[in-house]
Amino acid sequence: MPLLEDTSVEDTRAILADLVAFPTISSDSNLELIAYAAERLDGCGAHVSLMVDKTGHKANLFATLGPEGDGGIVLSGHTDVVPVEGQEWTSDPFVLREEEGRLYGRGTCDMKGFIAAALAMAPRYAALELARPLHFAFTYDEETGCLGGQHLVDELVRTGIRPSVAIVGEPTEMRIIEGHKGCYEYETIFTGLEGHGSAPDRGVNAVEYAVRYITRLMQLQDKVKAESPRANRYDPPWTTLQIGRIQGGNARNTIAGHCTVDWEMRPVRNEDAGIIKSGIRSYCDEVLLPAMRAVSPDAGIVTNVIGEVCGLEPADDNEARRIMSELLGDDGADVVPFGTEAGLFQQIGMSAVVCGPGSIAQAHKPDEFIALDQLQRCLDMLAGLEAKLTA
Repeated sequence: MPLLEDTSVEDTRAILADLVAFPTISSDSNLELIAYAAERLDGCGAHVSLMVDKTGHKANLFATLGPEGDGGIVLSGHTDVVPVEGQEWTSDPFVLREEEGRLYGRGTCDMKGFIAAALAMAPRYAALELARPLHFAFTYDEETGCLGGQHLVDELVRTGIRPSVAIVGEPTEMRIIEGHKGCYEYETIFTGLEGHGSAPDRGVNAVEYAVRYITRLMQLQDKVKAESPRANRYDPPWTTLQIGRIQGGNARNTIAGHCTVDWEMRPVRNEDAGIIKSGIRSYCDEVLLPAMRAVSPDAGIVTNVIGEVCGLEPADDNEARRIMSELLGDDGADVVPFGTEAGLFQQIGMSAVVCGPGSIAQAHKPDEFIALDQLQRCLDMLAGLEAKLTA
């Protein structure tokens, strides 16, 4: 194997500066970033394919170095970031800023730092005689329901590409994560009947019915919480449910004709999701809708699925965990309450772990940052992966 120059943090920092400069907020396109990553990987000799979504404004990238065939290792990261609107940043969130060993910018830890490290390592990997495929998987819309990740795994199944290991580089401070809760996200729309506030019985107040709906959701959460086994390792050790946004009505003296509720749940067990979904559906069908339609036959409640992403289940036999344990010299593995795309890979038969640079405590906040020593630890891990690819 030829001697290679060490990939430096400086190389990674330069790539990260480029990635941060692409404002890939989930509501906007990520195509420029994908084109940038594709050009770098194509320049290394990788086979690059793009998976464009139905809008034509977003895409996944899937690139492969090494031989064709099954059993490859996937380095996975999402390209989208959360909005900066309403946050108080001390500098431009889309211009990388370095201060006291930290790199500031939107997406630095969640999760462009890992993508930058993977791209920086690509030329090194390309110079090796790889015995198993190495795949790069960069997705869209993870923050809004793992839409790109679902698109990606569907394409892998359709095309018969069967990697065996996925390393999802979400910020874990380079700790090995072998399990996480699922993440189910919904938008529920209430359509009522507007009218004058002096005669509320002649209208259908969409906001009031939304409040009753939310109250029932909270009762269902209490039910699954009471029945949840306390022996699991999650914090908190039960399925959580929370309301993210309520929007409805237009004046205090007008019966609200419309209301939208955005909510999510993060189940510890798949059956908890079923209990909550069937419970709220029955409540709508048997209680809320009959009362609404007794006044207005056109009243309705519609729930749109934003994303239903399965959790990552800890597995006794996990090649990804074994590889990472050897590379990091750490036999421990944790679980976390936040969701990732790792469960999607597991769902199609791959072993998966979550492990990447930076802290989740910095994600989604103003002045998001990643520490330079975290990037170095990530690069060290990725360099160690060479032995697993050439053996």
